[in-house]
Amino acid sequence: MRGDGAGATLLRVDRRRALTGIAALVATGIGDACRPGAEEERAMGESGFSEAGLGRMRAAMAAHVQRGDLPGFVTVVSRGGATHAEAIGKMAFGDGGQVQRDTIFRIASLTKPIAGAATMMLVEDGTLRLAEPVDSLLPELANRRVLKALNGPVDDTEPARRPILVSDLLTLRMGIGAIMAPGDYPIVQAMREKGVAVGPQLPDTPSPDAWLKGLGSLPLMRHPGEAWMYDTALTVLGALLSRASGQPLETFLRERLFEPLGMRDTGFSVPADKLHRLPACYVRAPGTGQLAIFDPAGPGSRFSRAPGFPSASGGLVSTADDVLAFARMMLNRGAHGGKRLLSERSVELMTTDHITPAQKAISPFSPGFWDSRGWGYALSVVTRPKPGEPRGLGWDGGYGTSCYWDPETGVIGVLMTQRLMDSPTAPPAFVDFWRSAYEAAGA
Repeated sequence: MRGDGAGATLLRVDRRRALTGIAALVATGIGDACRPGAEEERAMGESGFSEAGLGRMRAAMAAHVQRGDLPGFVTVVSRGGATHAEAIGKMAFGDGGQVQRDTIFRIASLTKPIAGAATMMLVEDGTLRLAEPVDSLLPELANRRVLKALNGPVDDTEPARRPILVSDLLTLRMGIGAIMAPGDYPIVQAMREKGVAVGPQLPDTPSPDAWLKGLGSLPLMRHPGEAWMYDTALTVLGALLSRASGQPLETFLRERLFEPLGMRDTGFSVPADKLHRLPACYVRAPGTGQLAIFDPAGPGSRFSRAPGFPSASGGLVSTADDVLAFARMMLNRGAHGGKRLLSERSVELMTTDHITPAQKAISPFSPGFWDSRGWGYALSVVTRPKPGEPRGLGWDGGYGTSCYWDPETGVIGVLMTQRLMDSPTAPPAFVDFWRSAYEAAGA
């Protein structure tokens, strides 16, 4: 992976400047429950969490900062009326300021469930129908042609068997996206040339129209509804939401979701007066294994300015508490503050696994992904969680974020880091967080 050019020079982590031990790291925690010296073990009481369990979670997560794997992180675990948060480490390797609970993170694919909920709002309004073709609102994607062979020439195509439906965007079954199998694929190179490839870089086009024009000039990889293919369909969804609502995507999301939920720090860019809360973002450079700046903090960040095409697939920035507010609404089956934002039926549709066994068989992702998961409307459905895996419903963000809510136990977890994942497989910090979070919650 490469940085975006602005400050994307290789950075060696100076371990002499790293925090020297768990105690020093814990000192950056927040809240009385985060301070060392509490009694070693307390049964579930007013806090709703095991103090010993919280201590083990704190130590496990702080170790990632101590080793130089992460500059810092924010975690939140919530159950019922109890919420426990930690903020440990720094905004950047070296001399960065301390991470705070209100640090603003690039949440990447945690954007997806938010876009899914917004889509269901338009379905409830009658503005969209799940079974309708997208052709009328997205004429660029009408009359699709499909590759005869996934690795074949981009001009060797056949007519699509049916149009792309609104539901295909939510379920990632529109027929184009990331190819997870090894090999050479001319269609992938064509997507790069058109600026519509799947990868860590967000769309860099001046408008949704320009991006759709590029995508619409290419054939689909598979017939609509045939296979699950990651990412692209939810980028398309952002353009659909904007055209269907008659508003810029951020305006629509702000009016229908962010303001009602009190998500004051969520958007597609960071205002100038909040840029001091945006940390640096890192990626492991291929070959050297060193960490490089993927996107710098402050005015040099691409998130310091509004994008030409805001990505509904991965373009939002947010805080741990804003993400928690969204997850609480979903756990409450669409209700928030005594008001209903989504119907229970919409939440049920979002959180049902819509991918058939036959579709999973031809839809590779991370190893073993389909053994324990399905896919609903713009989010993951965990069907058989393994130790160290999240439970319930939610998703992960490739820039180092994770959020799931579990209707069975009532536990919500939010993990915010700012280091790109090395692969679709959950990194060690994710595994440590989810294992210890459920232990602390007694779930």
